[in-house]
Amino acid sequence: MDNKKKLHIAMFPWLAYGHLMPFLEVSKFLARKGHRVTFISTPKNIQRLRSKLIPPNLSSLINFVELPLPHVDGLPKAAESTADLSIQNVPYLKKAYDLLAIPLTQFLRDSDFNWIIHDFISHWLPKIASQLGINSVYFTITNATSMAFFGPPSELTGSQRQRPEDFTVVPKWIDFPCTVAFKLHEMLTHWECMDSDVSDFQRLAEVVEGSRFVTMRTSPQFETNSVNLLQKLYGKPVVPLGFLPPSMEDINCDVQRDEKWEPLKEWLDNKNANSVFYVALGTEVSLSPAFMHELAYGIEKSRLPFIWVINNRPLVEGVVGPDIIPPGFEIRVSGRGLIWRGFAPQLRILAHPSVGGFLTHCGWSSVVEALGLGRPLILFSGASADMGLIARLMQERGLGFEIPRDDKTGSFTSDSVAELIRRVMVDEEGESVRANALAMREIFGSVELNNTCLGEFTRCLETFAA
Repeated sequence: MDNKKKLHIAMFPWLAYGHLMPFLEVSKFLARKGHRVTFISTPKNIQRLRSKLIPPNLSSLINFVELPLPHVDGLPKAAESTADLSIQNVPYLKKAYDLLAIPLTQFLRDSDFNWIIHDFISHWLPKIASQLGINSVYFTITNATSMAFFGPPSELTGSQRQRPEDFTVVPKWIDFPCTVAFKLHEMLTHWECMDSDVSDFQRLAEVVEGSRFVTMRTSPQFETNSVNLLQKLYGKPVVPLGFLPPSMEDINCDVQRDEKWEPLKEWLDNKNANSVFYVALGTEVSLSPAFMHELAYGIEKSRLPFIWVINNRPLVEGVVGPDIIPPGFEIRVSGRGLIWRGFAPQLRILAHPSVGGFLTHCGWSSVVEALGLGRPLILFSGASADMGLIARLMQERGLGFEIPRDDKTGSFTSDSVAELIRRVMVDEEGESVRANALAMREIFGSVELNNTCLGEFTRCLETFAA
């Protein structure tokens, strides 16, 4: 590459693990193309990212910069990401994040950046970047259909959708057959994590309007209609950058970093091919004890082998995950089921031939990982962000079945959990879902196809008018 074309690119993601990691993956690709990348976040998040293996040939091109998170009343001192908080406290993190505008502006002013790639929370950033002569691009870590559901900036800041109920129907601007909309309980939950001063909708509208173009974690092969619609809604380029699928090298590195993989592997090696379903609700989903028990009883009633990863963070105030498993549950499922507490090497588990399905909270990163390995989905929406929309999209595409839940309360029955698990894993009714998910490996799991998308995104950065 000609030295004149080499860029200096700043990355500034939202303070959530599901956002930090996709930004890091894009950083590595840009560095492989010879561009310098400065990854900006808070100290705890940077320390966590430093533990990820950066290939030696890229380490000189990726620089990590720490900006201390300002204190705001209501935010625990040690909290620097959504994983450290209950959903009710996330608005305080957003307020603290907004206060990073001052130190970030000073840092950008003293640097030689050509671009800054940012998240939707930093609604103030495109204007600052423009004033400093830096191009900005909004990178949404989710898919095009979710973004199309939220609509153009005029709708995001207008008066048409003011109540949670307004988001439970497919919006009028969706110009193709679609069933993707929220359930009421999902929007009620999301309402709790919005900053009362600046709503998520206002933030999204301002970053879309202020950015030179928009990119997202999808491909035209999977979401042609939604990508085309977003071009119309936004009135500016929309450039998918692919799914950022993990390579086998990434999976093997994941294993090397985790000394606890051997007992998991040994357990899985003793199970039949495609017989085990994997259960993981992400690092941030919180369930009440009643819901946790109901889910456990459903898993037990399925009578199928499983691995259930339970985080050690509190699921409700004062109650740690392992403490709210029903009494006697582990004894009753002993041999057939494995409860795994704390971090688990999810990629390696999903890649094991004994695993045949994934009961997921529908976080986009988890869905991408599962479909990249051809695993069908048992959909249990985490009721936060766009997880409900992702659940509807996956069911609409025939890649999973969603566990029925009450629209208003989110309640469900153990019988429905067991029935859906069996449908996806073994029943004749799930054959098409299993086949469809397997076929998705050619799109979600293709490193070559996704590198083509990333290459087009990189060319946009290199050729876009300053």
